[in-house]
Amino acid sequence: MSPTPIASREAALRIALAARALDGLDVKAFVGALIEKLEAPLTEAKLGKLTVEDLRAILAGDFAEQGCHVGVEPEQLKEAVRLLWGQGIEHTDFPAIEAYADGEMPGSIRVAVAANRGENLDGHFGSCDRFLVYQVGQQAIKLIDVRSTAEADTAEDKNAARSALIGDCQIVYIQSIGGPAAAKVVRAGVHPVKKPVGGPAREVLAELQGRLSCPPPWLAQIMGVPAASLARFEEELENEEPA
Repeated sequence: MSPTPIASREAALRIALAARALDGLDVKAFVGALIEKLEAPLTEAKLGKLTVEDLRAILAGDFAEQGCHVGVEPEQLKEAVRLLWGQGIEHTDFPAIEAYADGEMPGSIRVAVAANRGENLDGHFGSCDRFLVYQVGQQAIKLIDVRSTAEADTAEDKNAARSALIGDCQIVYIQSIGGPAAAKVVRAGVHPVKKPVGGPAREVLAELQGRLSCPPPWLAQIMGVPAASLARFEEELENEEPA
């Protein structure tokens, strides 16, 4: 069995940020080039030993045919190496994770948000940089994890790997998603919700939060509302006069 390409979420985060700093290098190709240099699995310790010259050689060698290294300034190389070392990550646009223990928010649901920048819903399922993972209850919304998609994108089936990455969530919000990818998300037990306009993640989740006390049928099913309660809710809807 081949080793896991990336050893930890921290390492995946460093790689994703470094790729972005280098004019948005293809992450899968970048991971492959790093493995050729450092061998799998890519650990935080291994990334911490890379030098600017190492990175320049990787770009000139593995990416020469793609022309990806052309136009990369020395300061970009230095910034990418600092990110691979783990320096300055706390100053990036990755939002802070809030403390959460399983079970502390009874009746809550777990929701993933496709994101590229800050705490926003601004990503396509198949190309977003990471998923923000929230626990959403009637009284609170907590950001409990930030999951880089860098390792998932090294998989043979990228969409299946991305689905597995958020497999503990009940809902995923995305700006867009293709049909085959949506089918894999559903098979992973996650309900995809498209919001093409996107926006601040917490505003989108506040709308969802407001529906938890009287959920529509699709949300009630996700929440595990007993069948009898769901039936009564549907009956009430049928008896409502049209607006």
